[in-house]
Amino acid sequence: MLLNLFSVELWERFSFYGMQGILAYYMYYSVTQGGLGIDEGTALGIVGTYGGGVYLSTILGAWVADRLMGSEKVLFYSAIMIMAGHLSLALLPGAVGLTVGLILIGVGSGGLKANATSLVGTLYAKDDDRRDAGFSIFYMGINIGGLIGPLVTGWLQVTWGFHVGFAAAAVGMAFGLLQYGLTRKNLPQSAHEVPNPLPKSQYGKFIALAAAAIIIIVVAVALKLITAENLKWIIVAVVIVATIAYFALILANKTVTAVERSRVYSFMPLFLASAVFWSLFQQQFTVIALYSDKRLDRNILGWEVPASWVASINPVFIIILAGVFAAVWTKWGPRQPGTPVKFSVALVVMGLAYLSFIPFAGMAAVPMMAIVFILLLFTVAELMLSPVGLSLATKLAPAAFQTQMVALFFLSISLGTAMSGVLAQWYDPANETPYFMVIGLVSIGFGVLLFLVKKPIKKLMAGVM
Repeated sequence: MLLNLFSVELWERFSFYGMQGILAYYMYYSVTQGGLGIDEGTALGIVGTYGGGVYLSTILGAWVADRLMGSEKVLFYSAIMIMAGHLSLALLPGAVGLTVGLILIGVGSGGLKANATSLVGTLYAKDDDRRDAGFSIFYMGINIGGLIGPLVTGWLQVTWGFHVGFAAAAVGMAFGLLQYGLTRKNLPQSAHEVPNPLPKSQYGKFIALAAAAIIIIVVAVALKLITAENLKWIIVAVVIVATIAYFALILANKTVTAVERSRVYSFMPLFLASAVFWSLFQQQFTVIALYSDKRLDRNILGWEVPASWVASINPVFIIILAGVFAAVWTKWGPRQPGTPVKFSVALVVMGLAYLSFIPFAGMAAVPMMAIVFILLLFTVAELMLSPVGLSLATKLAPAAFQTQMVALFFLSISLGTAMSGVLAQWYDPANETPYFMVIGLVSIGFGVLLFLVKKPIKKLMAGVM
């Protein structure tokens, strides 16, 4: 069954990153180039909004699994939604296909992401020695899919057009869905169970709340209170409100002990650091996507490399370096730096990555090796923060809020991803030095500040590394 879940996640990431690799270009390319002709700043903002929405919807996916359907069913129906979303992008014309496709893929990816990891956990007892190895294999599927997806869809987009690229993402998801559908009954019984069923007496209340939310959104869109231009700010505001509500909910709970409450407080500056990191890292699909299209010399032996292929560089480095980092942390054991130090290093390295753009400012065509080096720095920073942060969320979580603390970490990714779309509106390819300098120095500043306050944070962590 691990191979089955590995395959589903691989194909889901293939379709997700394959679509996202060409999404910005589809929106801002002119109609004669096969695109929609949307303003570049608006297009990049939509990409960031969509990415933020995916991670925000993981909360919905987790809730539906825990209260209504169980993880196995949510994963299955989420995969169907994702495939339908890619088909919408491939077959429906213009803004209609874009809107329907992104909504289906966003909600579906959130549901799948929230439950695939949980299902892997059902395959092993908590004391099973194979558990960590199983998760490592599963994580490898994520990166293989992230590597192959942009290569395939990018080549198809350049050769036959955007809609063929989107169709390839749908086919990839169909492969994973078919395999999963044939073997899903073999999952352990716990995968099919609903951990905390919602009483039927409360169904009406939640249906009414969902209907009211949909009506409010439709009315707001009709009145142009929600537009493509301001959607990124709305997502940022929603994530901030959700974050505050989650922290308040956890801290106000009477079952949370003093030690657990202290650990929750320690997570707050790390949450902010994570959001700052992801606001820079996720610009791979906004600013760096535009940079790859407009600024890079992608000519190799007379053939122009598709701009979307740049999105596959980071997964290559992840596959190469993930094992190295794991080995280093294992060898150092208790001597390895604590989480606040790892986070601060990640922010400093990310800042240095953005400062590395500056020497190439004004150059007519930036060499490919420049972006390869910069994305190597991105990867080093990612490995210092991403797996460490997810692990930390589980270690700092109060006993009654294990899932919610993981959801909080995903909210930091959601906030950062949405902010990557917000920040993109200030990027100007004709005058890029100020943008890269400010972004880089701010990230380094946050990293240094976090390092300076590591001792009080460590004290609040109450024994957690």
